[in-house]
Amino acid sequence: MGYRSGVTRRAAADVRLDSLLRTACDVIVERGLANTRTADVAAAAGVSQALVFYHFATKERLLAQAFAYAVEQELSRLDAVLRSATPPLTKVRRILRLYTPTGRPWAMWIDGWAESLRTPELEKVCRRLDLRWRQDLAAVISAGVADGTFECADPAGAAWRINAVMDGLAVQLAVHERVISRRQFGEWIRLVAARELGLDPAQLV
Repeated sequence: MGYRSGVTRRAAADVRLDSLLRTACDVIVERGLANTRTADVAAAAGVSQALVFYHFATKERLLAQAFAYAVEQELSRLDAVLRSATPPLTKVRRILRLYTPTGRPWAMWIDGWAESLRTPELEKVCRRLDLRWRQDLAAVISAGVADGTFECADPAGAAWRINAVMDGLAVQLAVHERVISRRQFGEWIRLVAARELGLDPAQLV
């Protein structure tokens, strides 16, 4: 009986933690990382600040874990692409489409990059998650080189260069309205990726 009640309490705590993280993400998108207080998250979740500190100990840890929670939702889609049995060319096409900035995750990415300059704990999380994209793209490029699909002497460098261009264009698309279009974003990313991989851009459509 005691074991079951302990399991039930842990399950309830996990559900509450998940709910707090989702609420924290909503508050962060509305107020920004720099302006989000533990009191704001507690009020939005309908709980006490003491409960928020019970789960996260510090505001910095709350922000870092909420950021990671939001981004991990997007990375789960990347994982699905990597686990698929599709060839490297198809995986690259899907990865490029996944990277197009949309909605809450990209708002938090951009905010996270900026706030990482001042918050070491958030910088560690941001760096770890950011590197995932580059490492996974590099692995797909390497697989494509191995099977003769791509011509690329430096898969890791190519992944960094492709991601750097995507990041820069994504910020313009997400932050500055009508500076570039989604169509232009897609075309330019395909052009850059094609040059790195020895392809015709049309092969990445």
